[in-house]
Amino acid sequence: MDLNMNVNAPHSMGTTIIGVTYNGGVVLGADSRTSTGMYVANRASDKITQLTDNVYVCRSGSAADSQLVSDYVRYFLHQHTIQLGQPATVKVASNLIRLLSYNNKNMLQTGLIVGGWDKYEGGKIYGIPLGGTLIEQPFAIGGSGSSYLYGFFDQAWKEGMTKDEAEQLVVKAVSLAIARDGASGGVVRTVIINSEGVTRNFYPGDKLPLWHEELLPQNSLLDILNAPPSPEPMNI
Repeated sequence: MDLNMNVNAPHSMGTTIIGVTYNGGVVLGADSRTSTGMYVANRASDKITQLTDNVYVCRSGSAADSQLVSDYVRYFLHQHTIQLGQPATVKVASNLIRLLSYNNKNMLQTGLIVGGWDKYEGGKIYGIPLGGTLIEQPFAIGGSGSSYLYGFFDQAWKEGMTKDEAEQLVVKAVSLAIARDGASGGVVRTVIINSEGVTRNFYPGDKLPLWHEELLPQNSLLDILNAPPSPEPMNI
């Protein structure tokens, strides 16, 4: 390994973020690994950021860029809520992010998924990839781990899912991405948004399902030598 790395060179960044609509609201999910090339800068980061009481955003790409965009949009939405006297809709929040991302597309390296619930349109998911395009979707996946999930979502996603089905789908999908993508890892966080409010859930890494050829969690690297064979791959 070459230890004389150029610290000013561009770093590869990876993550897995997901947004899914269900019958009554949306579920957002993300892993927690923040990577800088081969170095894991933060193994328990929170990539699902609150914009308003009813709208959240999943962040991927440059952590600095996505945090800056989220902070600006949160400020603008706060002013918007004061002026109108009611919460901002999911579409308004998404359009603000789209505006910032598109106008600064040559400087920003971030892809975002906005999800939330409002009284006008119910639960909505919007994807805003690099460049600032705004796409309304029934589900959206992003980050480096998304490459492993397109076929899975084509098979597993369906219209009219219940809240529990949608959250189980998100947790299973993020755990699949963690198993295959070296830049995704840590824990799984989910946010459920509906007419009743917001629910945050946390799934530690040792409680996630194991997939093909994954090792069981160990207290010590030496325990791996005495570990039993890897379990059979789970059925989707």
